[in-house]
Amino acid sequence: MTSVTSLATAMFTVADQDAAVGFYTDTLGWELRSDVAFGEGDTAGRWVEVAPPGSVAVLALNVAWDGSAPGGGAVGVEATDVRGERDRLEQAGVAVGELMGGEGPVPLMFSVSDADGNTIWVVQAPPVTPEA
Repeated sequence: MTSVTSLATAMFTVADQDAAVGFYTDTLGWELRSDVAFGEGDTAGRWVEVAPPGSVAVLALNVAWDGSAPGGGAVGVEATDVRGERDRLEQAGVAVGELMGGEGPVPLMFSVSDADGNTIWVVQAPPVTPEA
């Protein structure tokens, strides 16, 4: 049996960590959770994490340590008002995808991409029902 207990850190590869932090914090309104240097010399790096306010899970923004191209990742986040969030981001000048889903078991959602081509799917959070 596994000892893994939760999904805690998703990772995106980015070309420029400072630019990525600006997009996620200034444009999307997320929080900077961690920004620390590690290692020395040729192995020195920087660990950067961002997250939506109140989120337990974080998104690490890493440069490609293996020389691969940035981008190509995808992650889903939940919003209590997908339509309102889409409108807010569109008004802020973010290129947003069309609304999709919202019928049957598929939640309403749209996508937005960062400058490196990583995709964030904004998905309608399930309704909170009071416990009986």
